[in-house]
Parts: sequence; structure tokens; C-alpha cells
Amino acid sequence: MKKGSFGHYLLMRVLLSIPMLLILLTLVFVLLHAAPGDPVTATLGSRLPPDQIAARKEALGLNDPIYIQYFRYIGHALEGDFGHPITDSRSVGQIIEDTAPATLELVIAAMIVAVLVGISVGALAARLRDTAFDLGGRFFGILIYATPLFWSALLAQLYLSADLHWLPSSGRIGGFYVPEHITGFYTIDSILTGNWPALWSTLSHLALPAITLGLLVGGVFVRLVRVNMLQTLRSDYIDAARARGISERSVVYRHAFKNALIPVITIMGLQFALLIGNATLSETVFSWPGMARALVLFIGARDYAAVQGIVTFIALAIVVLSLLIDVINALIDPRVRY
Repeated sequence: MKKGSFGHYLLMRVLLSIPMLLILLTLVFVLLHAAPGDPVTATLGSRLPPDQIAARKEALGLNDPIYIQYFRYIGHALEGDFGHPITDSRSVGQIIEDTAPATLELVIAAMIVAVLVGISVGALAARLRDTAFDLGGRFFGILIYATPLFWSALLAQLYLSADLHWLPSSGRIGGFYVPEHITGFYTIDSILTGNWPALWSTLSHLALPAITLGLLVGGVFVRLVRVNMLQTLRSDYIDAARARGISERSVVYRHAFKNALIPVITIMGLQFALLIGNATLSETVFSWPGMARALVLFIGARDYAAVQGIVTFIALAIVVLSLLIDVINALIDPRVRY
């Protein structure tokens, strides 16, 4: 396989993802096992007699040496088996299957908001450099990124829901409009089944958490797009395009804008992973029934087995996402492969 080719680059990225994945899984295992005691005693110690506690620990393999538990955990994680909670009859895999669509629907909607706001404001601020709009756009980007998510979410609930009654303050959909389950994504299921009241209810419930979560990341895109646009506009080929008499609008949006977006795509993947982490706060504030909220509930119940399984799944998803972003970058910009 020729060095510098796309196949060589893809192979190297896959090989490099393996140690990164093992490091992440090891960190998850070590951090959760560093907690004092054991998960069964911590979760059910006050509700079950000692003999039943001992039987549960034996069934979960908690009496085995730590290295055996570690290798069993790694093997099960690579097979897609994320364990069984202590406080829930479902497996962690089933819990993820039930809650992940809600989290992904929220994160994707938030990313759309972030991209639309961040790229449009950042590109226009670069074009109107040192004007009032540029200064306002830069201040806007810093402000929305620095504002704590829980604070902006509470303000949105207070003004847009409680005071103005424009949007629902919590939940994923109205109780009478749940569409037929096909994909688990209420927006998609509503469209596929032609259930337009369910679609409207889903979008209205999705608006507040998606906007508050998306604006947080939108602040990063505003500054990143502006900086890259300014650097691109100072390039030689941009000067050559202007010398040929091409209009400034075409120079900015047809020539500079596309090249300025290349580094943004890399950050977009990283920010998508950040959105999954920030979804914990957003889902908690808006009572959104997603995977992040389930994780918070299991942490509150001290169900470390469930916490370990969900965090492991998120770690695997981030590794796959990072690999996908690298591949997309290599397809868009061949210089990345060298």
C-alpha cells in the first residue's frame, strides 16, 4: 500500500485508534473501581441481608481478582456487552437502546443550531472586519460560550416557557402524540408515519434544549470561522481572484469560505463529542429522557455497574467519531494524508 495514499492513511488511523480505545477503557475501569467499597454494597447494602449481598457479588464476579475483572470487562466491551445494572432489570445495552435515540436527536439538533449560528455569524464578521457587526459577533461568541449551560437553560425556561408560554419547558413530546416506534427518533418516526401533530409536538419540545445546547458550541464556531476566514482572505489566490475583477461577494463565499471550513470540520467532530458530555446538564434541566439523564440517575443511585457500562459506550462512540472525522478530513483535504 503506497505511503500517502488514502488506504494507507485509513489503515494507520485505524491502528492508532486501537491503543486510544484501550487507554479510554482502562481509565473508565480504574476510575470506577477506585471508589471505596463495591457497587452491590453501595447500592443495596441497606436493603438486603449480608448473605444476599454476598450472592450478588459472586454472581457479578466482584470476588475475582482485579486483573480478571479487568480483562473480562475489556472482552465484554469489545463484544458490545456493557453489563447489567444493579437497580434495573434491563441490561445496560437495552437501556442504551431505549435512551440513545433521544440523546442523539438532541445533540444533532444542537449541532445544527451551532453550525447555522456559528458559521453564518463568523463568516459575516470576517467579511465586515472591524465594523460594529464584527465587534458584536466576537462579543456574542465569547458571551454564549462563557455562559454556564445550566444558567442559560434555566433562563430560557423562565422567559420563553413560564412567562411567554412559547415553548414547553420539559419533556420530549406531549403525552398524546407519541409516534409509532420505528427508529426511536421521534422526528423521523413522525415523518415516516405521517403523524404531523407528533412532529410539531416533538419540534416544540426539542427547541429549547437544542437552542441552549447549540449556542454553547456556536460560540466556538463564531471565533474559529472568523479567524480562518481572515487568514484565507489574506492568501495569494484570493488576491489573484480580486485582481481578475471577481466581485467581493464571490471572493468571500465561493473561494475563501470553502477553504476556511476545512479546519472547522475537525473541530466540529470534537465539539460533537463535547455536546454529548454537555447533554448531561441539558437533559437534567429539561427532563429530557436520554442516555445522559439515565447516567445521572444511575450515579445518584450509586449503581456503578450501570455507570461503567454507559460511560464505556460513550467512550467507544467518541473513538469511532474521531476516526470518522479523520477520514472525512482526508477526503476533503488530501494534504492531511501526508
